[in-house]
Amino acid sequence: MTSVFLHPRRAIGPALLACCALGACAAAGAADLIVRVSGLAAPLGQVGCSLFAGAAGFPMDSTGARTLWLPADPQGVTCRFTDVPEGRYAVAIGHDRNGNRRVDTNLVGLPTEQWGVSNQVRPLLRAPRFDEAAIGIAADTRQLVVDIEVAK
Repeated sequence: MTSVFLHPRRAIGPALLACCALGACAAAGAADLIVRVSGLAAPLGQVGCSLFAGAAGFPMDSTGARTLWLPADPQGVTCRFTDVPEGRYAVAIGHDRNGNRRVDTNLVGLPTEQWGVSNQVRPLLRAPRFDEAAIGIAADTRQLVVDIEVAK
């Protein structure tokens, strides 16, 4: 995010003032990221869609991510993240069947609930890395659709 510092004696130009007053400055270069989730086994619980702007926490700790929770539907779930600025992102999906808002794991750390990430990355014995699942949103992108199929 870019910050603008103005000297107290300098006036804001009329174009900049109008742009910010209309909210266009914040939306410039922002896209809608639509995530279509398929493969849900049951209409139980919720689906969590988490949008990560960096590797921190990806894919299991969504504390620093933008997260949406929607009712699970075997026909599919669509998560819409609006006003996503240009950059690299990764999406993690979890089907939370028991209401604790996380993907549960067994004693050795393997997921016991359905999950998925962007680029359909599914390593066998480790969690996917951010760089493997990252997708790019260019400055001129207005809408990007990502399909993710969840599995155990």
